[in-house]
Amino acid sequence: MHIREWPAEERPREKLLARGAAALSDAELLAIFLGSGLPGRDAVATARELLQAHGPLRRLLDRGAAELARLPGLGPARACKLIAALELAQRHLGADLERGAAMSDPLAVGRYFAQRLRGRPHEVFAALFLDVRLRALAFEELFQGTLDGAEVHPREVVRRALAHNAAAVIVGHNHPSGHAEPSAADQAVTARLKQALALVDLRLLDHFVIGDGAPVSMAARGWV
Repeated sequence: MHIREWPAEERPREKLLARGAAALSDAELLAIFLGSGLPGRDAVATARELLQAHGPLRRLLDRGAAELARLPGLGPARACKLIAALELAQRHLGADLERGAAMSDPLAVGRYFAQRLRGRPHEVFAALFLDVRLRALAFEELFQGTLDGAEVHPREVVRRALAHNAAAVIVGHNHPSGHAEPSAADQAVTARLKQALALVDLRLLDHFVIGDGAPVSMAARGWV
């Protein structure tokens, strides 16, 4: 049966309009992007098969455009749509920070770091530079490491902060293992960064650790 023949309340687009996007399953959301399915299958069935073979959803979407384009049911055009949707989400979160949400909504900052760093195969250390009103000036990936870690140079963080004329910095890094619990090394790096930034009157506001679950704020733990 074609999706057009389904009861209206079960069709993904109609369900989204009536109940909101949160009411849709991963397969239904993906089906809206697909528009149509593989021969003999509707878009929802094709989306389910993609998630079963190449998912779950986050693992599927962590792939690059070229890899997505090779998957059955996607192809270059649909892969580009998915990558563009992810970039729109990142820019939407970034726009909140540009309006000064860095302190009024710390959870938004954690989500932003998670959106940018989660799913990377290697550890990546990034910094968000803020002005005196705590609006985002720039986001930079500063250091990349192996599966086990990245070497962080506080002097480089300070140099980039001064280049952006920043007043404050928030940093974050991912744990490719998926475990977001900060290590002793993470705490030591945070202390070194805080000291180095303070020497030039810059504030370190937080250090987020990104894993599979919710981002961990080291400021919330009292370690910043």
